[in-house]
Amino acid sequence: MIEEFDSRKARAAAWFRSLRDEIVASFEGLEDSHTGEGEAGRFEVTETRRESGGGGLMSVMRGGRVFEKVGVNVSTVHGSLGERAQKAMAARGVPGMAENPEFWASGISLVAHMQNPHAPAVHMNTRMFWTPHAWWFGGGSDLNPCLEYQEDTAHFHGRMQAACDAHAPDYFARFKAWADEYFFVPHRGRARGVGGIFYDDLNTGDWEADFAFTQDVGRAFLPAFVPLVEKRRDMPWTEADRDAQLVHRGLYAEYNLVYDRGTKFGLETGHDANAVLMSLPPLAKWV
Repeated sequence: MIEEFDSRKARAAAWFRSLRDEIVASFEGLEDSHTGEGEAGRFEVTETRRESGGGGLMSVMRGGRVFEKVGVNVSTVHGSLGERAQKAMAARGVPGMAENPEFWASGISLVAHMQNPHAPAVHMNTRMFWTPHAWWFGGGSDLNPCLEYQEDTAHFHGRMQAACDAHAPDYFARFKAWADEYFFVPHRGRARGVGGIFYDDLNTGDWEADFAFTQDVGRAFLPAFVPLVEKRRDMPWTEADRDAQLVHRGLYAEYNLVYDRGTKFGLETGHDANAVLMSLPPLAKWV
Protein backbone atom coordinates (compact mmCIF):
# COMPACT_ATOMS: atom_id res chain seq x y z
CA MET A 1 0.00 0.00 0.00
CA ILE A 2 2.90 2.36 0.73
CA GLU A 3 4.46 1.97 -2.72
CA GLU A 4 1.10 2.17 -4.44
CA PHE A 5 0.47 5.62 -3.04
CA ASP A 6 3.81 7.24 -3.89
CA SER A 7 2.62 8.45 -7.30
CA ARG A 8 -0.75 9.47 -5.91
CA LYS A 9 0.92 11.55 -3.22
CA ALA A 10 3.00 13.29 -5.88
CA ARG A 11 -0.08 14.01 -7.99
CA ALA A 12 -1.99 15.43 -5.05
CA ALA A 13 0.89 17.63 -3.90
CA ALA A 14 1.39 18.94 -7.46
CA TRP A 15 -2.30 19.75 -7.75
CA PHE A 16 -2.39 21.74 -4.50
CA ARG A 17 0.66 23.70 -5.68
CA SER A 18 -0.93 24.45 -9.06
CA LEU A 19 -4.12 25.66 -7.36
CA ARG A 20 -2.02 27.90 -5.12
CA ASP A 21 -0.31 29.43 -8.17
CA GLU A 22 -3.64 30.09 -9.87
CA ILE A 23 -5.15 31.78 -6.82
CA VAL A 24 -2.10 33.94 -6.15
CA ALA A 25 -2.15 35.17 -9.75
CA SER A 26 -5.90 35.87 -9.58
CA PHE A 27 -5.64 37.84 -6.34
CA GLU A 28 -2.75 39.93 -7.61
CA GLY A 29 -4.88 40.59 -10.70
CA LEU A 30 -7.67 41.89 -8.45
CA GLU A 31 -5.14 44.26 -6.90
CA ASP A 32 -3.98 45.47 -10.30
CA SER A 33 -7.49 46.06 -11.62
CA HIS A 34 -8.66 48.04 -8.59
CA THR A 35 -8.49 51.83 -8.85
CA GLY A 36 -8.16 52.44 -5.12
CA GLU A 37 -5.41 54.38 -3.42
CA GLY A 38 -1.94 53.03 -2.80
CA GLU A 39 0.21 50.43 -4.45
CA ALA A 40 -1.25 47.22 -5.76
CA GLY A 41 -0.56 44.48 -3.23
CA ARG A 42 1.85 41.64 -3.86
CA PHE A 43 2.42 38.37 -2.06
CA GLU A 44 5.51 37.91 0.04
CA VAL A 45 6.57 34.30 -0.38
CA THR A 46 8.49 32.42 2.31
CA GLU A 47 9.59 28.81 2.41
CA THR A 48 8.42 26.96 5.52
CA ARG A 49 10.04 23.98 7.16
CA ARG A 50 8.81 21.34 9.53
CA GLU A 51 11.61 20.07 11.75
CA SER A 52 10.52 16.44 11.48
CA GLY A 53 10.05 16.47 7.71
CA GLY A 54 8.65 18.47 4.85
CA GLY A 55 7.58 22.07 4.43
CA GLY A 56 5.93 24.36 1.94
CA LEU A 57 5.33 27.91 0.81
CA MET A 58 3.69 30.65 2.86
CA SER A 59 2.39 33.44 0.63
CA VAL A 60 1.02 36.49 2.46
CA MET A 61 -0.16 39.84 1.13
CA ARG A 62 -0.62 42.73 3.56
CA GLY A 63 -1.99 46.21 3.04
CA GLY A 64 -3.15 45.86 -0.55
CA ARG A 65 -5.82 47.90 -2.30
CA VAL A 66 -8.37 45.07 -2.04
CA PHE A 67 -6.92 42.69 0.55
CA GLU A 68 -5.97 43.95 3.99
CA LYS A 69 -4.37 40.57 4.62
CA VAL A 70 -4.56 37.33 2.67
CA GLY A 71 -2.56 34.16 3.01
CA VAL A 72 -2.32 31.26 0.59
CA ASN A 73 -0.25 28.43 2.04
CA VAL A 74 0.70 25.11 0.52
CA SER A 75 2.59 22.37 2.30
CA THR A 76 3.63 18.75 2.10
CA VAL A 77 4.78 17.27 5.40
CA HIS A 78 5.65 13.82 6.70
CA GLY A 79 7.04 12.02 9.71
CA SER A 80 5.68 10.35 12.82
CA LEU A 81 2.70 11.60 14.76
CA GLY A 82 3.19 12.44 18.42
CA GLU A 83 1.19 10.79 21.17
CA ARG A 84 -1.59 13.42 21.21
CA ALA A 85 -1.98 13.32 17.45
CA GLN A 86 -2.00 9.50 17.52
CA LYS A 87 -4.82 9.55 20.03
CA ALA A 88 -6.75 12.04 17.92
CA MET A 89 -6.37 9.81 14.87
CA ALA A 90 -7.40 6.73 16.83
CA ALA A 91 -10.49 8.59 18.04
CA ARG A 92 -11.36 9.21 14.37
CA GLY A 93 -11.20 5.48 13.67
CA VAL A 94 -7.72 5.22 12.13
CA PRO A 95 -6.31 1.81 13.11
CA GLY A 96 -2.77 0.88 13.98
CA MET A 97 -1.40 4.29 14.88
CA ALA A 98 0.32 3.07 18.05
CA GLU A 99 2.19 0.40 16.06
CA ASN A 100 3.15 2.67 13.14
CA PRO A 101 2.47 6.41 13.55
CA GLU A 102 3.95 7.35 10.16
CA PHE A 103 1.99 9.96 8.21
CA TRP A 104 2.08 12.14 5.10
CA ALA A 105 -0.12 15.16 4.43
CA SER A 106 -0.37 17.75 1.70
CA GLY A 107 -2.77 20.58 1.09
CA ILE A 108 -3.58 24.20 0.45
CA SER A 109 -5.05 26.63 2.98
CA LEU A 110 -6.33 30.14 2.28
CA VAL A 111 -7.83 32.92 4.37
CA ALA A 112 -8.59 36.41 3.04
CA HIS A 113 -9.44 39.51 5.10
CA MET A 114 -10.64 42.41 2.98
CA GLN A 115 -10.11 46.18 3.06
CA ASN A 116 -13.76 47.05 2.29
CA PRO A 117 -16.16 45.85 5.01
CA HIS A 118 -18.75 45.10 2.30
CA ALA A 119 -16.44 42.50 0.73
CA PRO A 120 -16.64 39.18 2.57
CA ALA A 121 -13.76 37.40 4.22
CA VAL A 122 -13.33 33.84 3.03
CA HIS A 123 -11.62 30.55 3.89
CA MET A 124 -10.76 27.61 1.66
CA ASN A 125 -8.66 24.51 2.06
CA THR A 126 -8.26 21.11 0.47
CA ARG A 127 -5.92 18.37 1.61
CA MET A 128 -4.93 14.72 1.41
CA PHE A 129 -3.84 12.72 4.45
CA TRP A 130 -2.14 9.31 4.36
CA THR A 131 -0.96 6.76 6.89
CA PRO A 132 0.11 3.14 6.26
CA HIS A 133 -3.34 2.19 7.54
CA ALA A 134 -5.67 4.66 5.82
CA TRP A 135 -5.98 7.65 3.50
CA TRP A 136 -8.56 10.38 3.03
CA PHE A 137 -9.31 13.80 1.58
CA GLY A 138 -10.81 16.80 3.30
CA GLY A 139 -11.51 20.46 2.78
CA GLY A 140 -14.14 22.93 1.78
CA SER A 141 -14.76 26.64 1.68
CA ASP A 142 -16.90 29.03 3.72
CA LEU A 143 -17.86 32.68 3.40
CA ASN A 144 -17.45 35.09 6.31
CA PRO A 145 -19.09 38.46 5.64
CA CYS A 146 -19.43 41.01 8.40
CA LEU A 147 -22.17 42.71 6.36
CA GLU A 148 -24.15 39.97 4.68
CA TYR A 149 -25.77 40.23 1.27
CA GLN A 150 -28.18 37.40 0.59
CA GLU A 151 -27.37 37.34 -3.12
CA ASP A 152 -23.68 36.91 -2.34
CA THR A 153 -24.42 34.01 -0.01
CA ALA A 154 -26.64 32.41 -2.67
CA HIS A 155 -23.96 32.79 -5.34
CA PHE A 156 -21.25 31.29 -3.16
CA HIS A 157 -23.38 28.35 -2.08
CA GLY A 158 -24.50 27.81 -5.67
CA ARG A 159 -20.91 27.37 -6.85
CA MET A 160 -20.18 24.96 -4.02
CA GLN A 161 -23.32 23.01 -4.83
CA ALA A 162 -22.37 22.70 -8.50
CA ALA A 163 -19.01 21.20 -7.51
CA CYS A 164 -20.74 18.72 -5.21
CA ASP A 165 -23.57 17.81 -7.59
CA ALA A 166 -21.08 16.80 -10.29
CA HIS A 167 -20.00 13.91 -8.05
CA ALA A 168 -22.87 12.77 -5.83
CA PRO A 169 -26.45 13.99 -5.35
CA ASP A 170 -26.17 13.96 -1.57
CA TYR A 171 -22.78 15.66 -1.22
CA PHE A 172 -23.98 19.26 -1.02
CA ALA A 173 -26.64 18.67 1.61
CA ARG A 174 -24.22 16.57 3.68
CA PHE A 175 -21.26 18.89 3.40
CA LYS A 176 -23.26 22.09 3.84
CA ALA A 177 -24.74 20.69 7.07
CA TRP A 178 -21.24 19.65 8.15
CA ALA A 179 -19.97 23.19 7.55
CA ASP A 180 -22.85 24.67 9.56
CA GLU A 181 -21.93 22.37 12.43
CA TYR A 182 -18.15 22.65 12.15
CA PHE A 183 -17.92 26.44 11.75
CA PHE A 184 -20.10 27.11 14.78
CA VAL A 185 -18.69 29.01 17.78
CA PRO A 186 -20.26 27.34 20.84
CA HIS A 187 -19.23 29.94 23.41
CA ARG A 188 -20.85 32.66 21.29
CA GLY A 189 -23.84 30.58 20.26
CA ARG A 190 -23.51 31.52 16.60
CA ALA A 191 -21.81 30.60 13.35
CA ARG A 192 -18.62 32.37 12.36
CA GLY A 193 -20.06 33.16 8.90
CA VAL A 194 -22.72 32.11 6.41
CA GLY A 195 -21.26 28.69 5.75
CA GLY A 196 -20.35 26.82 2.63
CA ILE A 197 -19.20 23.22 2.55
CA PHE A 198 -16.88 21.17 4.75
CA TYR A 199 -15.87 17.52 4.53
CA ASP A 200 -13.23 15.33 6.12
CA ASP A 201 -12.23 11.66 6.23
CA LEU A 202 -13.47 11.26 2.64
CA ASN A 203 -12.56 7.77 1.49
CA THR A 204 -15.17 6.12 -0.70
CA GLY A 205 -12.69 3.40 -1.63
CA ASP A 206 -12.13 5.07 -5.02
CA TRP A 207 -9.05 7.31 -4.72
CA GLU A 208 -9.41 8.74 -8.23
CA ALA A 209 -13.03 9.76 -7.63
CA ASP A 210 -12.27 11.35 -4.28
CA PHE A 211 -9.28 13.21 -5.70
CA ALA A 212 -11.39 14.45 -8.63
CA PHE A 213 -14.00 15.76 -6.22
CA THR A 214 -11.37 17.53 -4.14
CA GLN A 215 -9.98 19.13 -7.29
CA ASP A 216 -13.44 20.37 -8.26
CA VAL A 217 -13.91 21.92 -4.82
CA GLY A 218 -10.65 23.78 -5.37
CA ARG A 219 -11.62 24.85 -8.89
CA ALA A 220 -14.96 26.18 -7.64
CA PHE A 221 -13.32 28.64 -5.26
CA LEU A 222 -12.33 31.48 -7.58
CA PRO A 223 -15.65 31.56 -9.49
CA ALA A 224 -17.45 31.54 -6.13
CA PHE A 225 -15.44 34.33 -4.53
CA VAL A 226 -13.91 36.68 -7.12
CA PRO A 227 -17.24 38.04 -8.48
CA LEU A 228 -18.23 39.02 -4.93
CA VAL A 229 -14.99 40.96 -4.49
CA GLU A 230 -15.43 42.72 -7.82
CA LYS A 231 -18.98 43.68 -6.85
CA ARG A 232 -18.19 44.99 -3.36
CA ARG A 233 -14.66 46.42 -3.42
CA ASP A 234 -15.74 49.91 -4.62
CA MET A 235 -18.71 50.35 -2.29
CA PRO A 236 -18.54 53.29 0.13
CA TRP A 237 -18.35 52.34 3.79
CA THR A 238 -18.67 54.07 7.15
CA GLU A 239 -16.83 53.87 10.45
CA ALA A 240 -19.75 51.81 11.75
CA ASP A 241 -19.15 49.35 8.91
CA ARG A 242 -15.46 49.16 9.82
CA ASP A 243 -16.34 48.61 13.47
CA ALA A 244 -18.64 45.74 12.51
CA GLN A 245 -15.82 44.26 10.44
CA LEU A 246 -13.32 44.37 13.30
CA VAL A 247 -15.77 42.82 15.76
CA HIS A 248 -16.53 40.03 13.31
CA ARG A 249 -12.82 39.41 12.91
CA GLY A 250 -12.61 38.93 16.65
CA LEU A 251 -15.14 36.12 16.34
CA TYR A 252 -13.11 34.61 13.52
CA ALA A 253 -9.93 34.71 15.59
CA GLU A 254 -11.64 33.07 18.55
CA TYR A 255 -12.84 30.20 16.41
CA ASN A 256 -9.49 29.58 14.76
CA LEU A 257 -7.56 29.61 18.02
CA VAL A 258 -10.00 27.57 20.10
CA TYR A 259 -11.73 25.12 17.77
CA ASP A 260 -10.14 24.82 14.34
CA ARG A 261 -8.83 21.29 13.76
CA GLY A 262 -6.20 22.37 11.25
CA THR A 263 -4.72 24.93 13.63
CA LYS A 264 -4.42 22.34 16.37
CA PHE A 265 -2.89 19.75 14.06
CA GLY A 266 -0.35 22.18 12.62
CA LEU A 267 0.87 23.35 16.00
CA GLU A 268 0.91 19.89 17.56
CA THR A 269 2.94 18.40 14.70
CA GLY A 270 5.58 21.11 14.73
CA HIS A 271 4.78 22.99 11.52
CA ASP A 272 5.91 26.60 11.14
CA ALA A 273 3.79 28.58 13.64
CA ASN A 274 3.61 31.65 11.39
CA ALA A 275 2.20 29.53 8.60
CA VAL A 276 -0.29 27.80 10.90
CA LEU A 277 -1.50 31.13 12.33
CA MET A 278 -1.59 32.88 8.96
CA SER A 279 -5.39 32.84 9.17
CA LEU A 280 -5.52 35.41 11.97
CA PRO A 281 -6.71 38.88 10.93
CA PRO A 282 -4.35 41.87 10.91
CA LEU A 283 -6.67 43.86 13.18
CA ALA A 284 -9.65 42.80 15.30
CA LYS A 285 -11.81 44.17 18.07
CA TRP A 286 -13.67 42.81 21.06
CA VAL A 287 -16.54 44.62 22.77
